[in-house]
Amino acid sequence: QVQLVESGGGLVQAGGSLRLSCTASGRTFSTYAMGWFRQAPGKEREFVAAINRSGGITYYADSVKGRFTISRDNAKNTVYLQMNSLKPEDTAVYYCAAGHRTATTTERPYDYWGQGTQVTVSS
Repeated sequence: QVQLVESGGGLVQAGGSLRLSCTASGRTFSTYAMGWFRQAPGKEREFVAAINRSGGITYYADSVKGRFTISRDNAKNTVYLQMNSLKPEDTAVYYCAAGHRTATTTERPYDYWGQGTQVTVSS
């Protein structure tokens, strides 16, 4: 079982950057595919980015391609989401997720979820 803790959220102006971190408990972090999802006010939670166990395969939502980068450091049990060129529409609570299977863009395959970290982008 894995516990996930997100950090790095905050308030930033449009065009700015933030780096989110998600640190996992356990000694088998490298066996989990990781994903980032977000939920904006009044909207359903949506996929943002995902990365496979080794970090060699990544997926991104069309809305963040070219601006966000997901990465992981298995030695630190941490996955990151580097967010550049932030837009007001990026405002949401960002959630980290871990799954026993391959990286996926859908929520259902993920087994563990963090509590979320707020990202607010002002116009």
